[in-house]
Amino acid sequence: MSNTPISLSEIAASLAGYDPQALRVELAQAFIRQLLPQPSERETLPLRAALGRVLAADVVSPLQVPAHDNSAMDGYALRASDLNAQGETRLRLAGTSLAGEAAAGAVPAGACQRIMTGALMPAGLDTVVPQEFTRVEDGWVLIPPGLLRAGDNRRLAGEDLALGSVALAAGRRLRPADLGLLASLGLGQVQVWRKTRVAILSTGDELRPVHLQTQGQGLPEGCLYDSNRHTLWAMLERLGMIEVIDLGLVPDQPEALRAAFERGAREADAIISSGGVSVGEADHTKRVMAELGEVLFWKIAMRPGRPMAIGKIRAGAREALLFGLPGNPVAVMVTFYAFVREALLRLSGALPEPLPMLRAASLQPLRKKPGRTEYQRGLLSRTADGAWHVAITGNQGSGILSSMSQAHGLVVLGHEQGDVALGDSVDVLPFEGLI
Repeated sequence: MSNTPISLSEIAASLAGYDPQALRVELAQAFIRQLLPQPSERETLPLRAALGRVLAADVVSPLQVPAHDNSAMDGYALRASDLNAQGETRLRLAGTSLAGEAAAGAVPAGACQRIMTGALMPAGLDTVVPQEFTRVEDGWVLIPPGLLRAGDNRRLAGEDLALGSVALAAGRRLRPADLGLLASLGLGQVQVWRKTRVAILSTGDELRPVHLQTQGQGLPEGCLYDSNRHTLWAMLERLGMIEVIDLGLVPDQPEALRAAFERGAREADAIISSGGVSVGEADHTKRVMAELGEVLFWKIAMRPGRPMAIGKIRAGAREALLFGLPGNPVAVMVTFYAFVREALLRLSGALPEPLPMLRAASLQPLRKKPGRTEYQRGLLSRTADGAWHVAITGNQGSGILSSMSQAHGLVVLGHEQGDVALGDSVDVLPFEGLI
């Protein structure tokens, strides 16, 4: 990665005028954007290996698409000047043009050419009448009046892409249609940014790996299974341009934490940890983070997910961005979608589009304090007239991961918003709209 455009100390200084216990979500997002370096390593991939990857350079069209004027449908190619505006037009059928064949020779005035979709337009002909609007009698094609305008049903050379134009811009995350477009240009490979390497880890002496259950071992009293790494892995895999490095479950021990963070800095571009960023939680976790780099600890005006750490961890000449997320499972997902997702897309060279939001009528009143952004789990439904409605999944505790599994998305209640009345419209971030 190249050098970061702004330092942690500059961000810390610019925060001096804000309440450190209530940093707005939008402000935190803006500061994170300033911290991100640009990608610098490219690779060339065949098309079928490039789905979901990010273009590292503009794709310039090496030809015009379509290469020649051609018919947009099956019918008859003709000169618009031969059409009779006052009555039925009668044109002599001169021949047939098929897709994939060379252009037919000149067609005499007062004649037309049978033509198939995609076939080249014969010289001098400029309009196509769909076959279903015609009659053919004894070698004559009969066309009713007032049906056509000059140029109807004809595709012009270069109307899709002009020679030398930008077909796909750098920063685009390649979709199925994009691969088809590249193939239509005769391009069998494409230059993309290499995958961003992201290391994940969970911290906490109370956590146990899930494989203990499959081995028939009981869960010790006061302990719980580590779910956060599995959730993080899934959200990262869904992005499609991430290589995940699993650093495992790390106990609240300074040396173990130091070893995990140093490995992450050596092998990854970014580290995502969960746990150890709340007040009273494992002070040595914060200390180790600070010893290995520069870290800011924020209290963000949001619910769930108030505590968060952002910074850089170093190991020798290498460094990685650090996202220290809360330990509660729901808070991990909410802070990932609020902050980490966009940051990783930008880190991967992508130009993120705004998150898709629905407006839905609330099926119940919701309590909300102004002065923080709240994310509540919602169940979407749609009425016969197409209107969206949303209901809350129930208990909104940040440790209730089952409610995230049940939900269709997050109801996003803005910083200034207060209570929501029955029937009020709210923003909903649907999970299926996310990449």
